[in-house]
Amino acid sequence: MTEKSYTTTSAFPALTPGKLRIYSMRFCPYAERTRLVLEHKNIEHETVNIDLKQKPSWFWDRNPNGTVPILEKDDKVLYESLVCSDYIDEVYPNNKLTPSDPYRSARDRLIVELFSKAVTLFYKIAYGKDVPKDAIKGFHDALDPVEKALAERGTPFFGGGSVQMIDFSIWPHVERFDAMAQLVKEARVTADRYPKLTKWIENMGKVPAVQKCRWDTPAHVHFIETAKAGKPDFDVGL
Repeated sequence: MTEKSYTTTSAFPALTPGKLRIYSMRFCPYAERTRLVLEHKNIEHETVNIDLKQKPSWFWDRNPNGTVPILEKDDKVLYESLVCSDYIDEVYPNNKLTPSDPYRSARDRLIVELFSKAVTLFYKIAYGKDVPKDAIKGFHDALDPVEKALAERGTPFFGGGSVQMIDFSIWPHVERFDAMAQLVKEARVTADRYPKLTKWIENMGKVPAVQKCRWDTPAHVHFIETAKAGKPDFDVGL
């Protein structure tokens, strides 16, 4: 199956009975969440990349929101990154990523919600044409409670001594922080203000699933610049 993105003119690639499929976009951080979980658990699957500017009609049939990721296997279809990731963790229980303690799991979700404030500002900074200074300040301020949460846990990962679902939920946007800083240097995340977070970034870089799924900074910069120009290059390097 091709890695190139399927467009409005692309025929539907037939499903293989019993095989899991993820509909993705190579530079989508939300799809990357679910791709990380699939890779971490070594789950056999196939990937169909979608041109999100020219979506096939059969893609809309699977998700009325028109977003990735989507999971499909036989007659089962799911979408939304956290829903898909949690489903995979339940159905494929090897290398369990979600805490067995409901309270701990809920606290993890709260940290992901805290981080979402920084994500909103990341898009304003990285993809905006005129970036207001208050957006940069707001971005750094939004990361402060995330840094504090990691410091309070006192572990190499948000999930503890090893990578967990919370880490895979946060990582994809953090992966893009260096690209954002290449475009807007004031937005750089530095160790003097975020010692725990920058160490976590270093630790995440050693995780095999991250190494398999991540893109380097030049590729992210290229994608962001083409997206800002209105012509996102979904097929960088292909």
